[in-house]
Amino acid sequence: MDLNAVQMFVSVVQAGSLSAGAERVGIPLPTLSRRIRELERQLNVQLLERSARGTRLTDAGTRLYEHAGRGIEALLEAEQAVVSDQASLKGRLRLSLPPAFEPWWDLLSAFQQRYPDVLVHVYTTERRVDLIEDGIDVALRVGTITHESMVARRVLTYRHVLVASPGLVERLGMPESVDALHRYPCAVWTNGANVRGIWHLGGQSIEPAAVLGTNDYAHLRNRAMAGEVVTELPPFLATAGLRAGKLVALLKNYPMPEQHINLLYPSHRHPSAIVRAYLDFCDSQLGILRDLCASG
Repeated sequence: MDLNAVQMFVSVVQAGSLSAGAERVGIPLPTLSRRIRELERQLNVQLLERSARGTRLTDAGTRLYEHAGRGIEALLEAEQAVVSDQASLKGRLRLSLPPAFEPWWDLLSAFQQRYPDVLVHVYTTERRVDLIEDGIDVALRVGTITHESMVARRVLTYRHVLVASPGLVERLGMPESVDALHRYPCAVWTNGANVRGIWHLGGQSIEPAAVLGTNDYAHLRNRAMAGEVVTELPPFLATAGLRAGKLVALLKNYPMPEQHINLLYPSHRHPSAIVRAYLDFCDSQLGILRDLCASG
C-alpha cells in the first residue's frame, strides 16, 4: 500500500473535498486525484464518492480512514513532540454555532487566550450543516442527535423562559394561565417564513397571537424589552434583563421543555489535537456555562 497516497486520502477526508485536500498537502489537484484513484485500484475498492458538491466516504473509505487516520495523527503528534517541547497548539479550528448563542463567544475568547496560535473560524447558522461537506470540525447543536455517524457530547441542558416588560404587564396584567396569553401580543421564534409558532408550557400547548415571527432571538429580546410583545428566550439572553428589572418572567409554574445542547463531531474522524483540546476546554467550562445559562 502506498502510504503517501493513504496520507493524501486522509487529508482529503479531513479537509472535506479534493480541492481543499490538495491545498492542505500542497500538491496540484490533478495529482491528488490521480493518487487517490491509484490507491483505489490498488485496494480494489472505491474510497470516495465524487460529486459536484464534494466528496463522501464509502463504507470501505470509512473503514480505511478509521484506521489510517489514527495512525497518521499519532505520527504527526509524535513529530510535533520531537520538533518542539512547547505545548503550544498551532492550526485552525472550524466550528458551527447557532446565532445569538452568546455564552459560547465568551468561551471561544477564553479558549484563544489559552491557545493563541489556534485560528478559530466560526460559521454561524440555523441550518444543520453537513460537517464533512462544509469542513466543520465541531458543531454546537440544539436538540436530540440521531445521526449514527456523529459523536454527540452533551454539555448543557436548560429551559427557555417566557418574558415581557414590566410596562406591558402593568398595562395588560400578569397572565395566570396558559390560555390567558391569547389576549397579549406575542412574538415567536420561527425558522421559516411561516410566522406560526407553538409554545409548550407545563404540558400544555398554545399557538399564541403572533404579531412577529423571526429566527433572531436577539431581536425578540429587544422587542420584549421595548414593551411590545411577550416572547420566549434562551435563559442566557433573558438573565440580564430579568436581573435589571427590564424583563419579567411569566407563568413560572408552566415551564417550557428542556433544551439539550451537544457538541457534535464525525465518529469516523479521529479528533485532532486541536479538536481534543477544544472539547476538553469546553468540559472544563461547564460550571461557568451553566451559570451563564441560568435564568433569574
